[in-house]
Amino acid sequence: MPVVEAKLAELGYELPPPPPSAGNYLPTARSGNVMWLAGVGSRGADGSGITGKLGSDLTVEQGYEAARRCALNLLSRMKAELGDLDRVSRVLKVVGMVNSAPEFGEQARVVDGASDLFVALFGDNGRHARSAPGMGALPGGTAVIVECVIELSE
Repeated sequence: MPVVEAKLAELGYELPPPPPSAGNYLPTARSGNVMWLAGVGSRGADGSGITGKLGSDLTVEQGYEAARRCALNLLSRMKAELGDLDRVSRVLKVVGMVNSAPEFGEQARVVDGASDLFVALFGDNGRHARSAPGMGALPGGTAVIVECVIELSE
């Protein structure tokens, strides 16, 4: 079994099916050894959407898990595109958008759900630059959307 997928299994996770594009865009775009992955919304293990606003409908812990689910969906897209997650040499950038109540200010702690998973799987090469803005609304009431940029080994 590939190394990254073995680590994922040790953590008790399996990859969901890759999410389809929700509009007129590519799920991934590549130039040389850099790949951009379009944002994916938070979906539970059963595929149902995780919706609501952080700070009014959802707790930080629920948001953290929603962001972790986004990371799993991104990993699924990576595998679909690359065939092997061990081809990811580095996670360069993560953007996590958090559907937030006006007074909510813990977006960074929520997006740690995705960041922590990338670091657990890729070690220091999973550490990345990041933005974690709060949003007044996200499509379909989605709790969290995460996108990322990765570097590939050849």
